[in-house]
This record gives sequence, C-alpha cells and structure tokens, in this order.
Amino acid sequence: MITLDKINKTFRVAKRQAGFGRAVKALFSREHEIIHALNDVSFTIRDGEMVGYIGPNGAGKSTTIKIMCGILTPDSGACSIDGRTPWRERVAHVREIGVVFGQRSQLWWDVPIIDSFELIRDIYKVDEKAFRENLDELTGLLDLQELLKTPTRTLSLGQRMRCEIAASLLHGPKILFLDEPTIGLDAVSKIAVRQFIKKLNNERSTTVILTTHDMQDIEALTERILLIGKGRILLDGSLAELKKRSSERKTLIIEYNGAVPAISEGMTVSESKEGRLVIVLDPAELSVSEAIARLASQTELTDVSVSGASAEEMVASLYKEYEI
Repeated sequence: MITLDKINKTFRVAKRQAGFGRAVKALFSREHEIIHALNDVSFTIRDGEMVGYIGPNGAGKSTTIKIMCGILTPDSGACSIDGRTPWRERVAHVREIGVVFGQRSQLWWDVPIIDSFELIRDIYKVDEKAFRENLDELTGLLDLQELLKTPTRTLSLGQRMRCEIAASLLHGPKILFLDEPTIGLDAVSKIAVRQFIKKLNNERSTTVILTTHDMQDIEALTERILLIGKGRILLDGSLAELKKRSSERKTLIIEYNGAVPAISEGMTVSESKEGRLVIVLDPAELSVSEAIARLASQTELTDVSVSGASAEEMVASLYKEYEI
C-alpha cells in the first residue's frame, strides 16, 4: 500500500541575467526563486494496481517519484509505503522497489550487461539461486540472450531500455516505478516492454506506477490515472471515467459510392475527399445511429467507423480545462 498525505516540496533556485558582468555580480549577490514543486499532494495506491501518473513537463511527476523512492525528502507531509517512510528507511525500502528512469542509466557504460547485473546482485545482496532464477526468467521474457555479453555503450536505445527494466527487477521488487520507460523506443520495442509489464503485474501482482507523455502506454497498461499540474493533484479516476467525461464529441468516418451526402444539423465536416468524409458529431444534437441513417438514405455507404476522442485529445482538453 502506498499512501501520500499532504506532501509539499519546494526548491530554491538561483537566477541571474545573461552576460559576463552579471555573472561577476552574481558571485557576490545572487538572486533566488522559490519553486513550489508539490503542494499538498495526497493519494493512495493499492497493492497490485497499475497507475498512470500524468501531467505536463514541470508538473511535479518526477519529484513525487523521487520522494516515493526515498531520493528526496519533502518539506512537510507523510509518505508511507508498506509501512515504511522511504527517506528514513532507505536501505530496507530500496530492497522492495525497482526504478527505471528513461533518461538515466543504472548500467555501467563500458562493461558487459551481465557484469552490471552481477554488481546489482551484490549491491542488493540477492541470494545466488534467486538471482539466477530471476535472471533466466527476465532474459527469456525480454529477449536479452544476445545482449548479456555486450557493453552498454554499444546497445541501441531499445536494447538498453530492456536491460534497464531487467536490472530493476533482478532483486524481485514488489513495487516498480517507471519514469518514461519507452522514451525513444521503436514500435516493436514498445509493444514488447508493455507486454512484459502486463505479464509482470498479472503473474507477480507487482504494483506499477507509470509516468509518461505517451498516452498509448497509459491506455495499454493502466486503468487508473492521476493528473498532476502545478504541483497539485487535479484528477484521480479511471480512463473509462475520463472517456465518459470527454464523450460529448464523436468522429464518424464514412466511405461512399455516389453523390456527396448533405450534412444536417449536429454534423460538422472536418475532412472531405472524393468518396470519403470525416464528420464530427455532437451526440446531444444528433445520435450516431440517426446520423448514419440520414447519410445512408442519401448515398451508398461502403464503410463506416465511429470513434471518440483519443487519449491524447482527452488529456490535452484536461490541461486546457485546468490551465496547466
């Protein structure tokens, strides 16, 4: 169980204007600005949940993750993870968590991957038998057989990220923090990583907290989302609730043979090509079934598809609504 209660965190940041003269002046008199990274952040995550933690750059996502990992100490508030306070019981806490930062590496740059894994085993004091079992399983699931003897610096980004995920799981953690785990990955690597995370959650009931700007990751992996903006939790709910909240707009794509159908009230054409129309509907004025019936009465429909707002569009509308 992860519980955060009114967590606050500020940073004191030095500021100065450009130019050599101002740089010299700053040596003797420096201006500072107080940045409120987190303001009364509170939420609870149950064991085995997979939660998407989303928000724009600078919203406070990584700061929250670092507090939950014990890297940062908050100014005030309480954080309890399986009965431990992360920054006070770091040694015991890190044995139970795994962390992947998409833009940071825990692998040694010039040594083969297997040497990094062995060093991580020693750091966490993992039993040899348990280590070998975990290594064999992760190597198979993430297809690392050909990479273990390769230095980190020679790997592609996708290969390195698969190794980073394996490294974070060698000690069998109960909680996995993923900060932009698929950043820069190709489509095949993204799908492989998502499938692995799902399997990990299903088979081991590993709690997963995912922060990312890739809404396909959120849709594929999580059912619950936490939206943070300007250091505050703005929304805590399911993707289904978010979709229902954004269901006022439907997109209807039709392909047809014959005359161009007339557009009635409640429909707006967003794209028009010969034999194809993309129509935006307002269900409050015109239902999807009625719209299709009206169009079919005027021309021969060869294909029809209906979709709501994409996850990206829904989140963008939330950013706009909350002015973040």
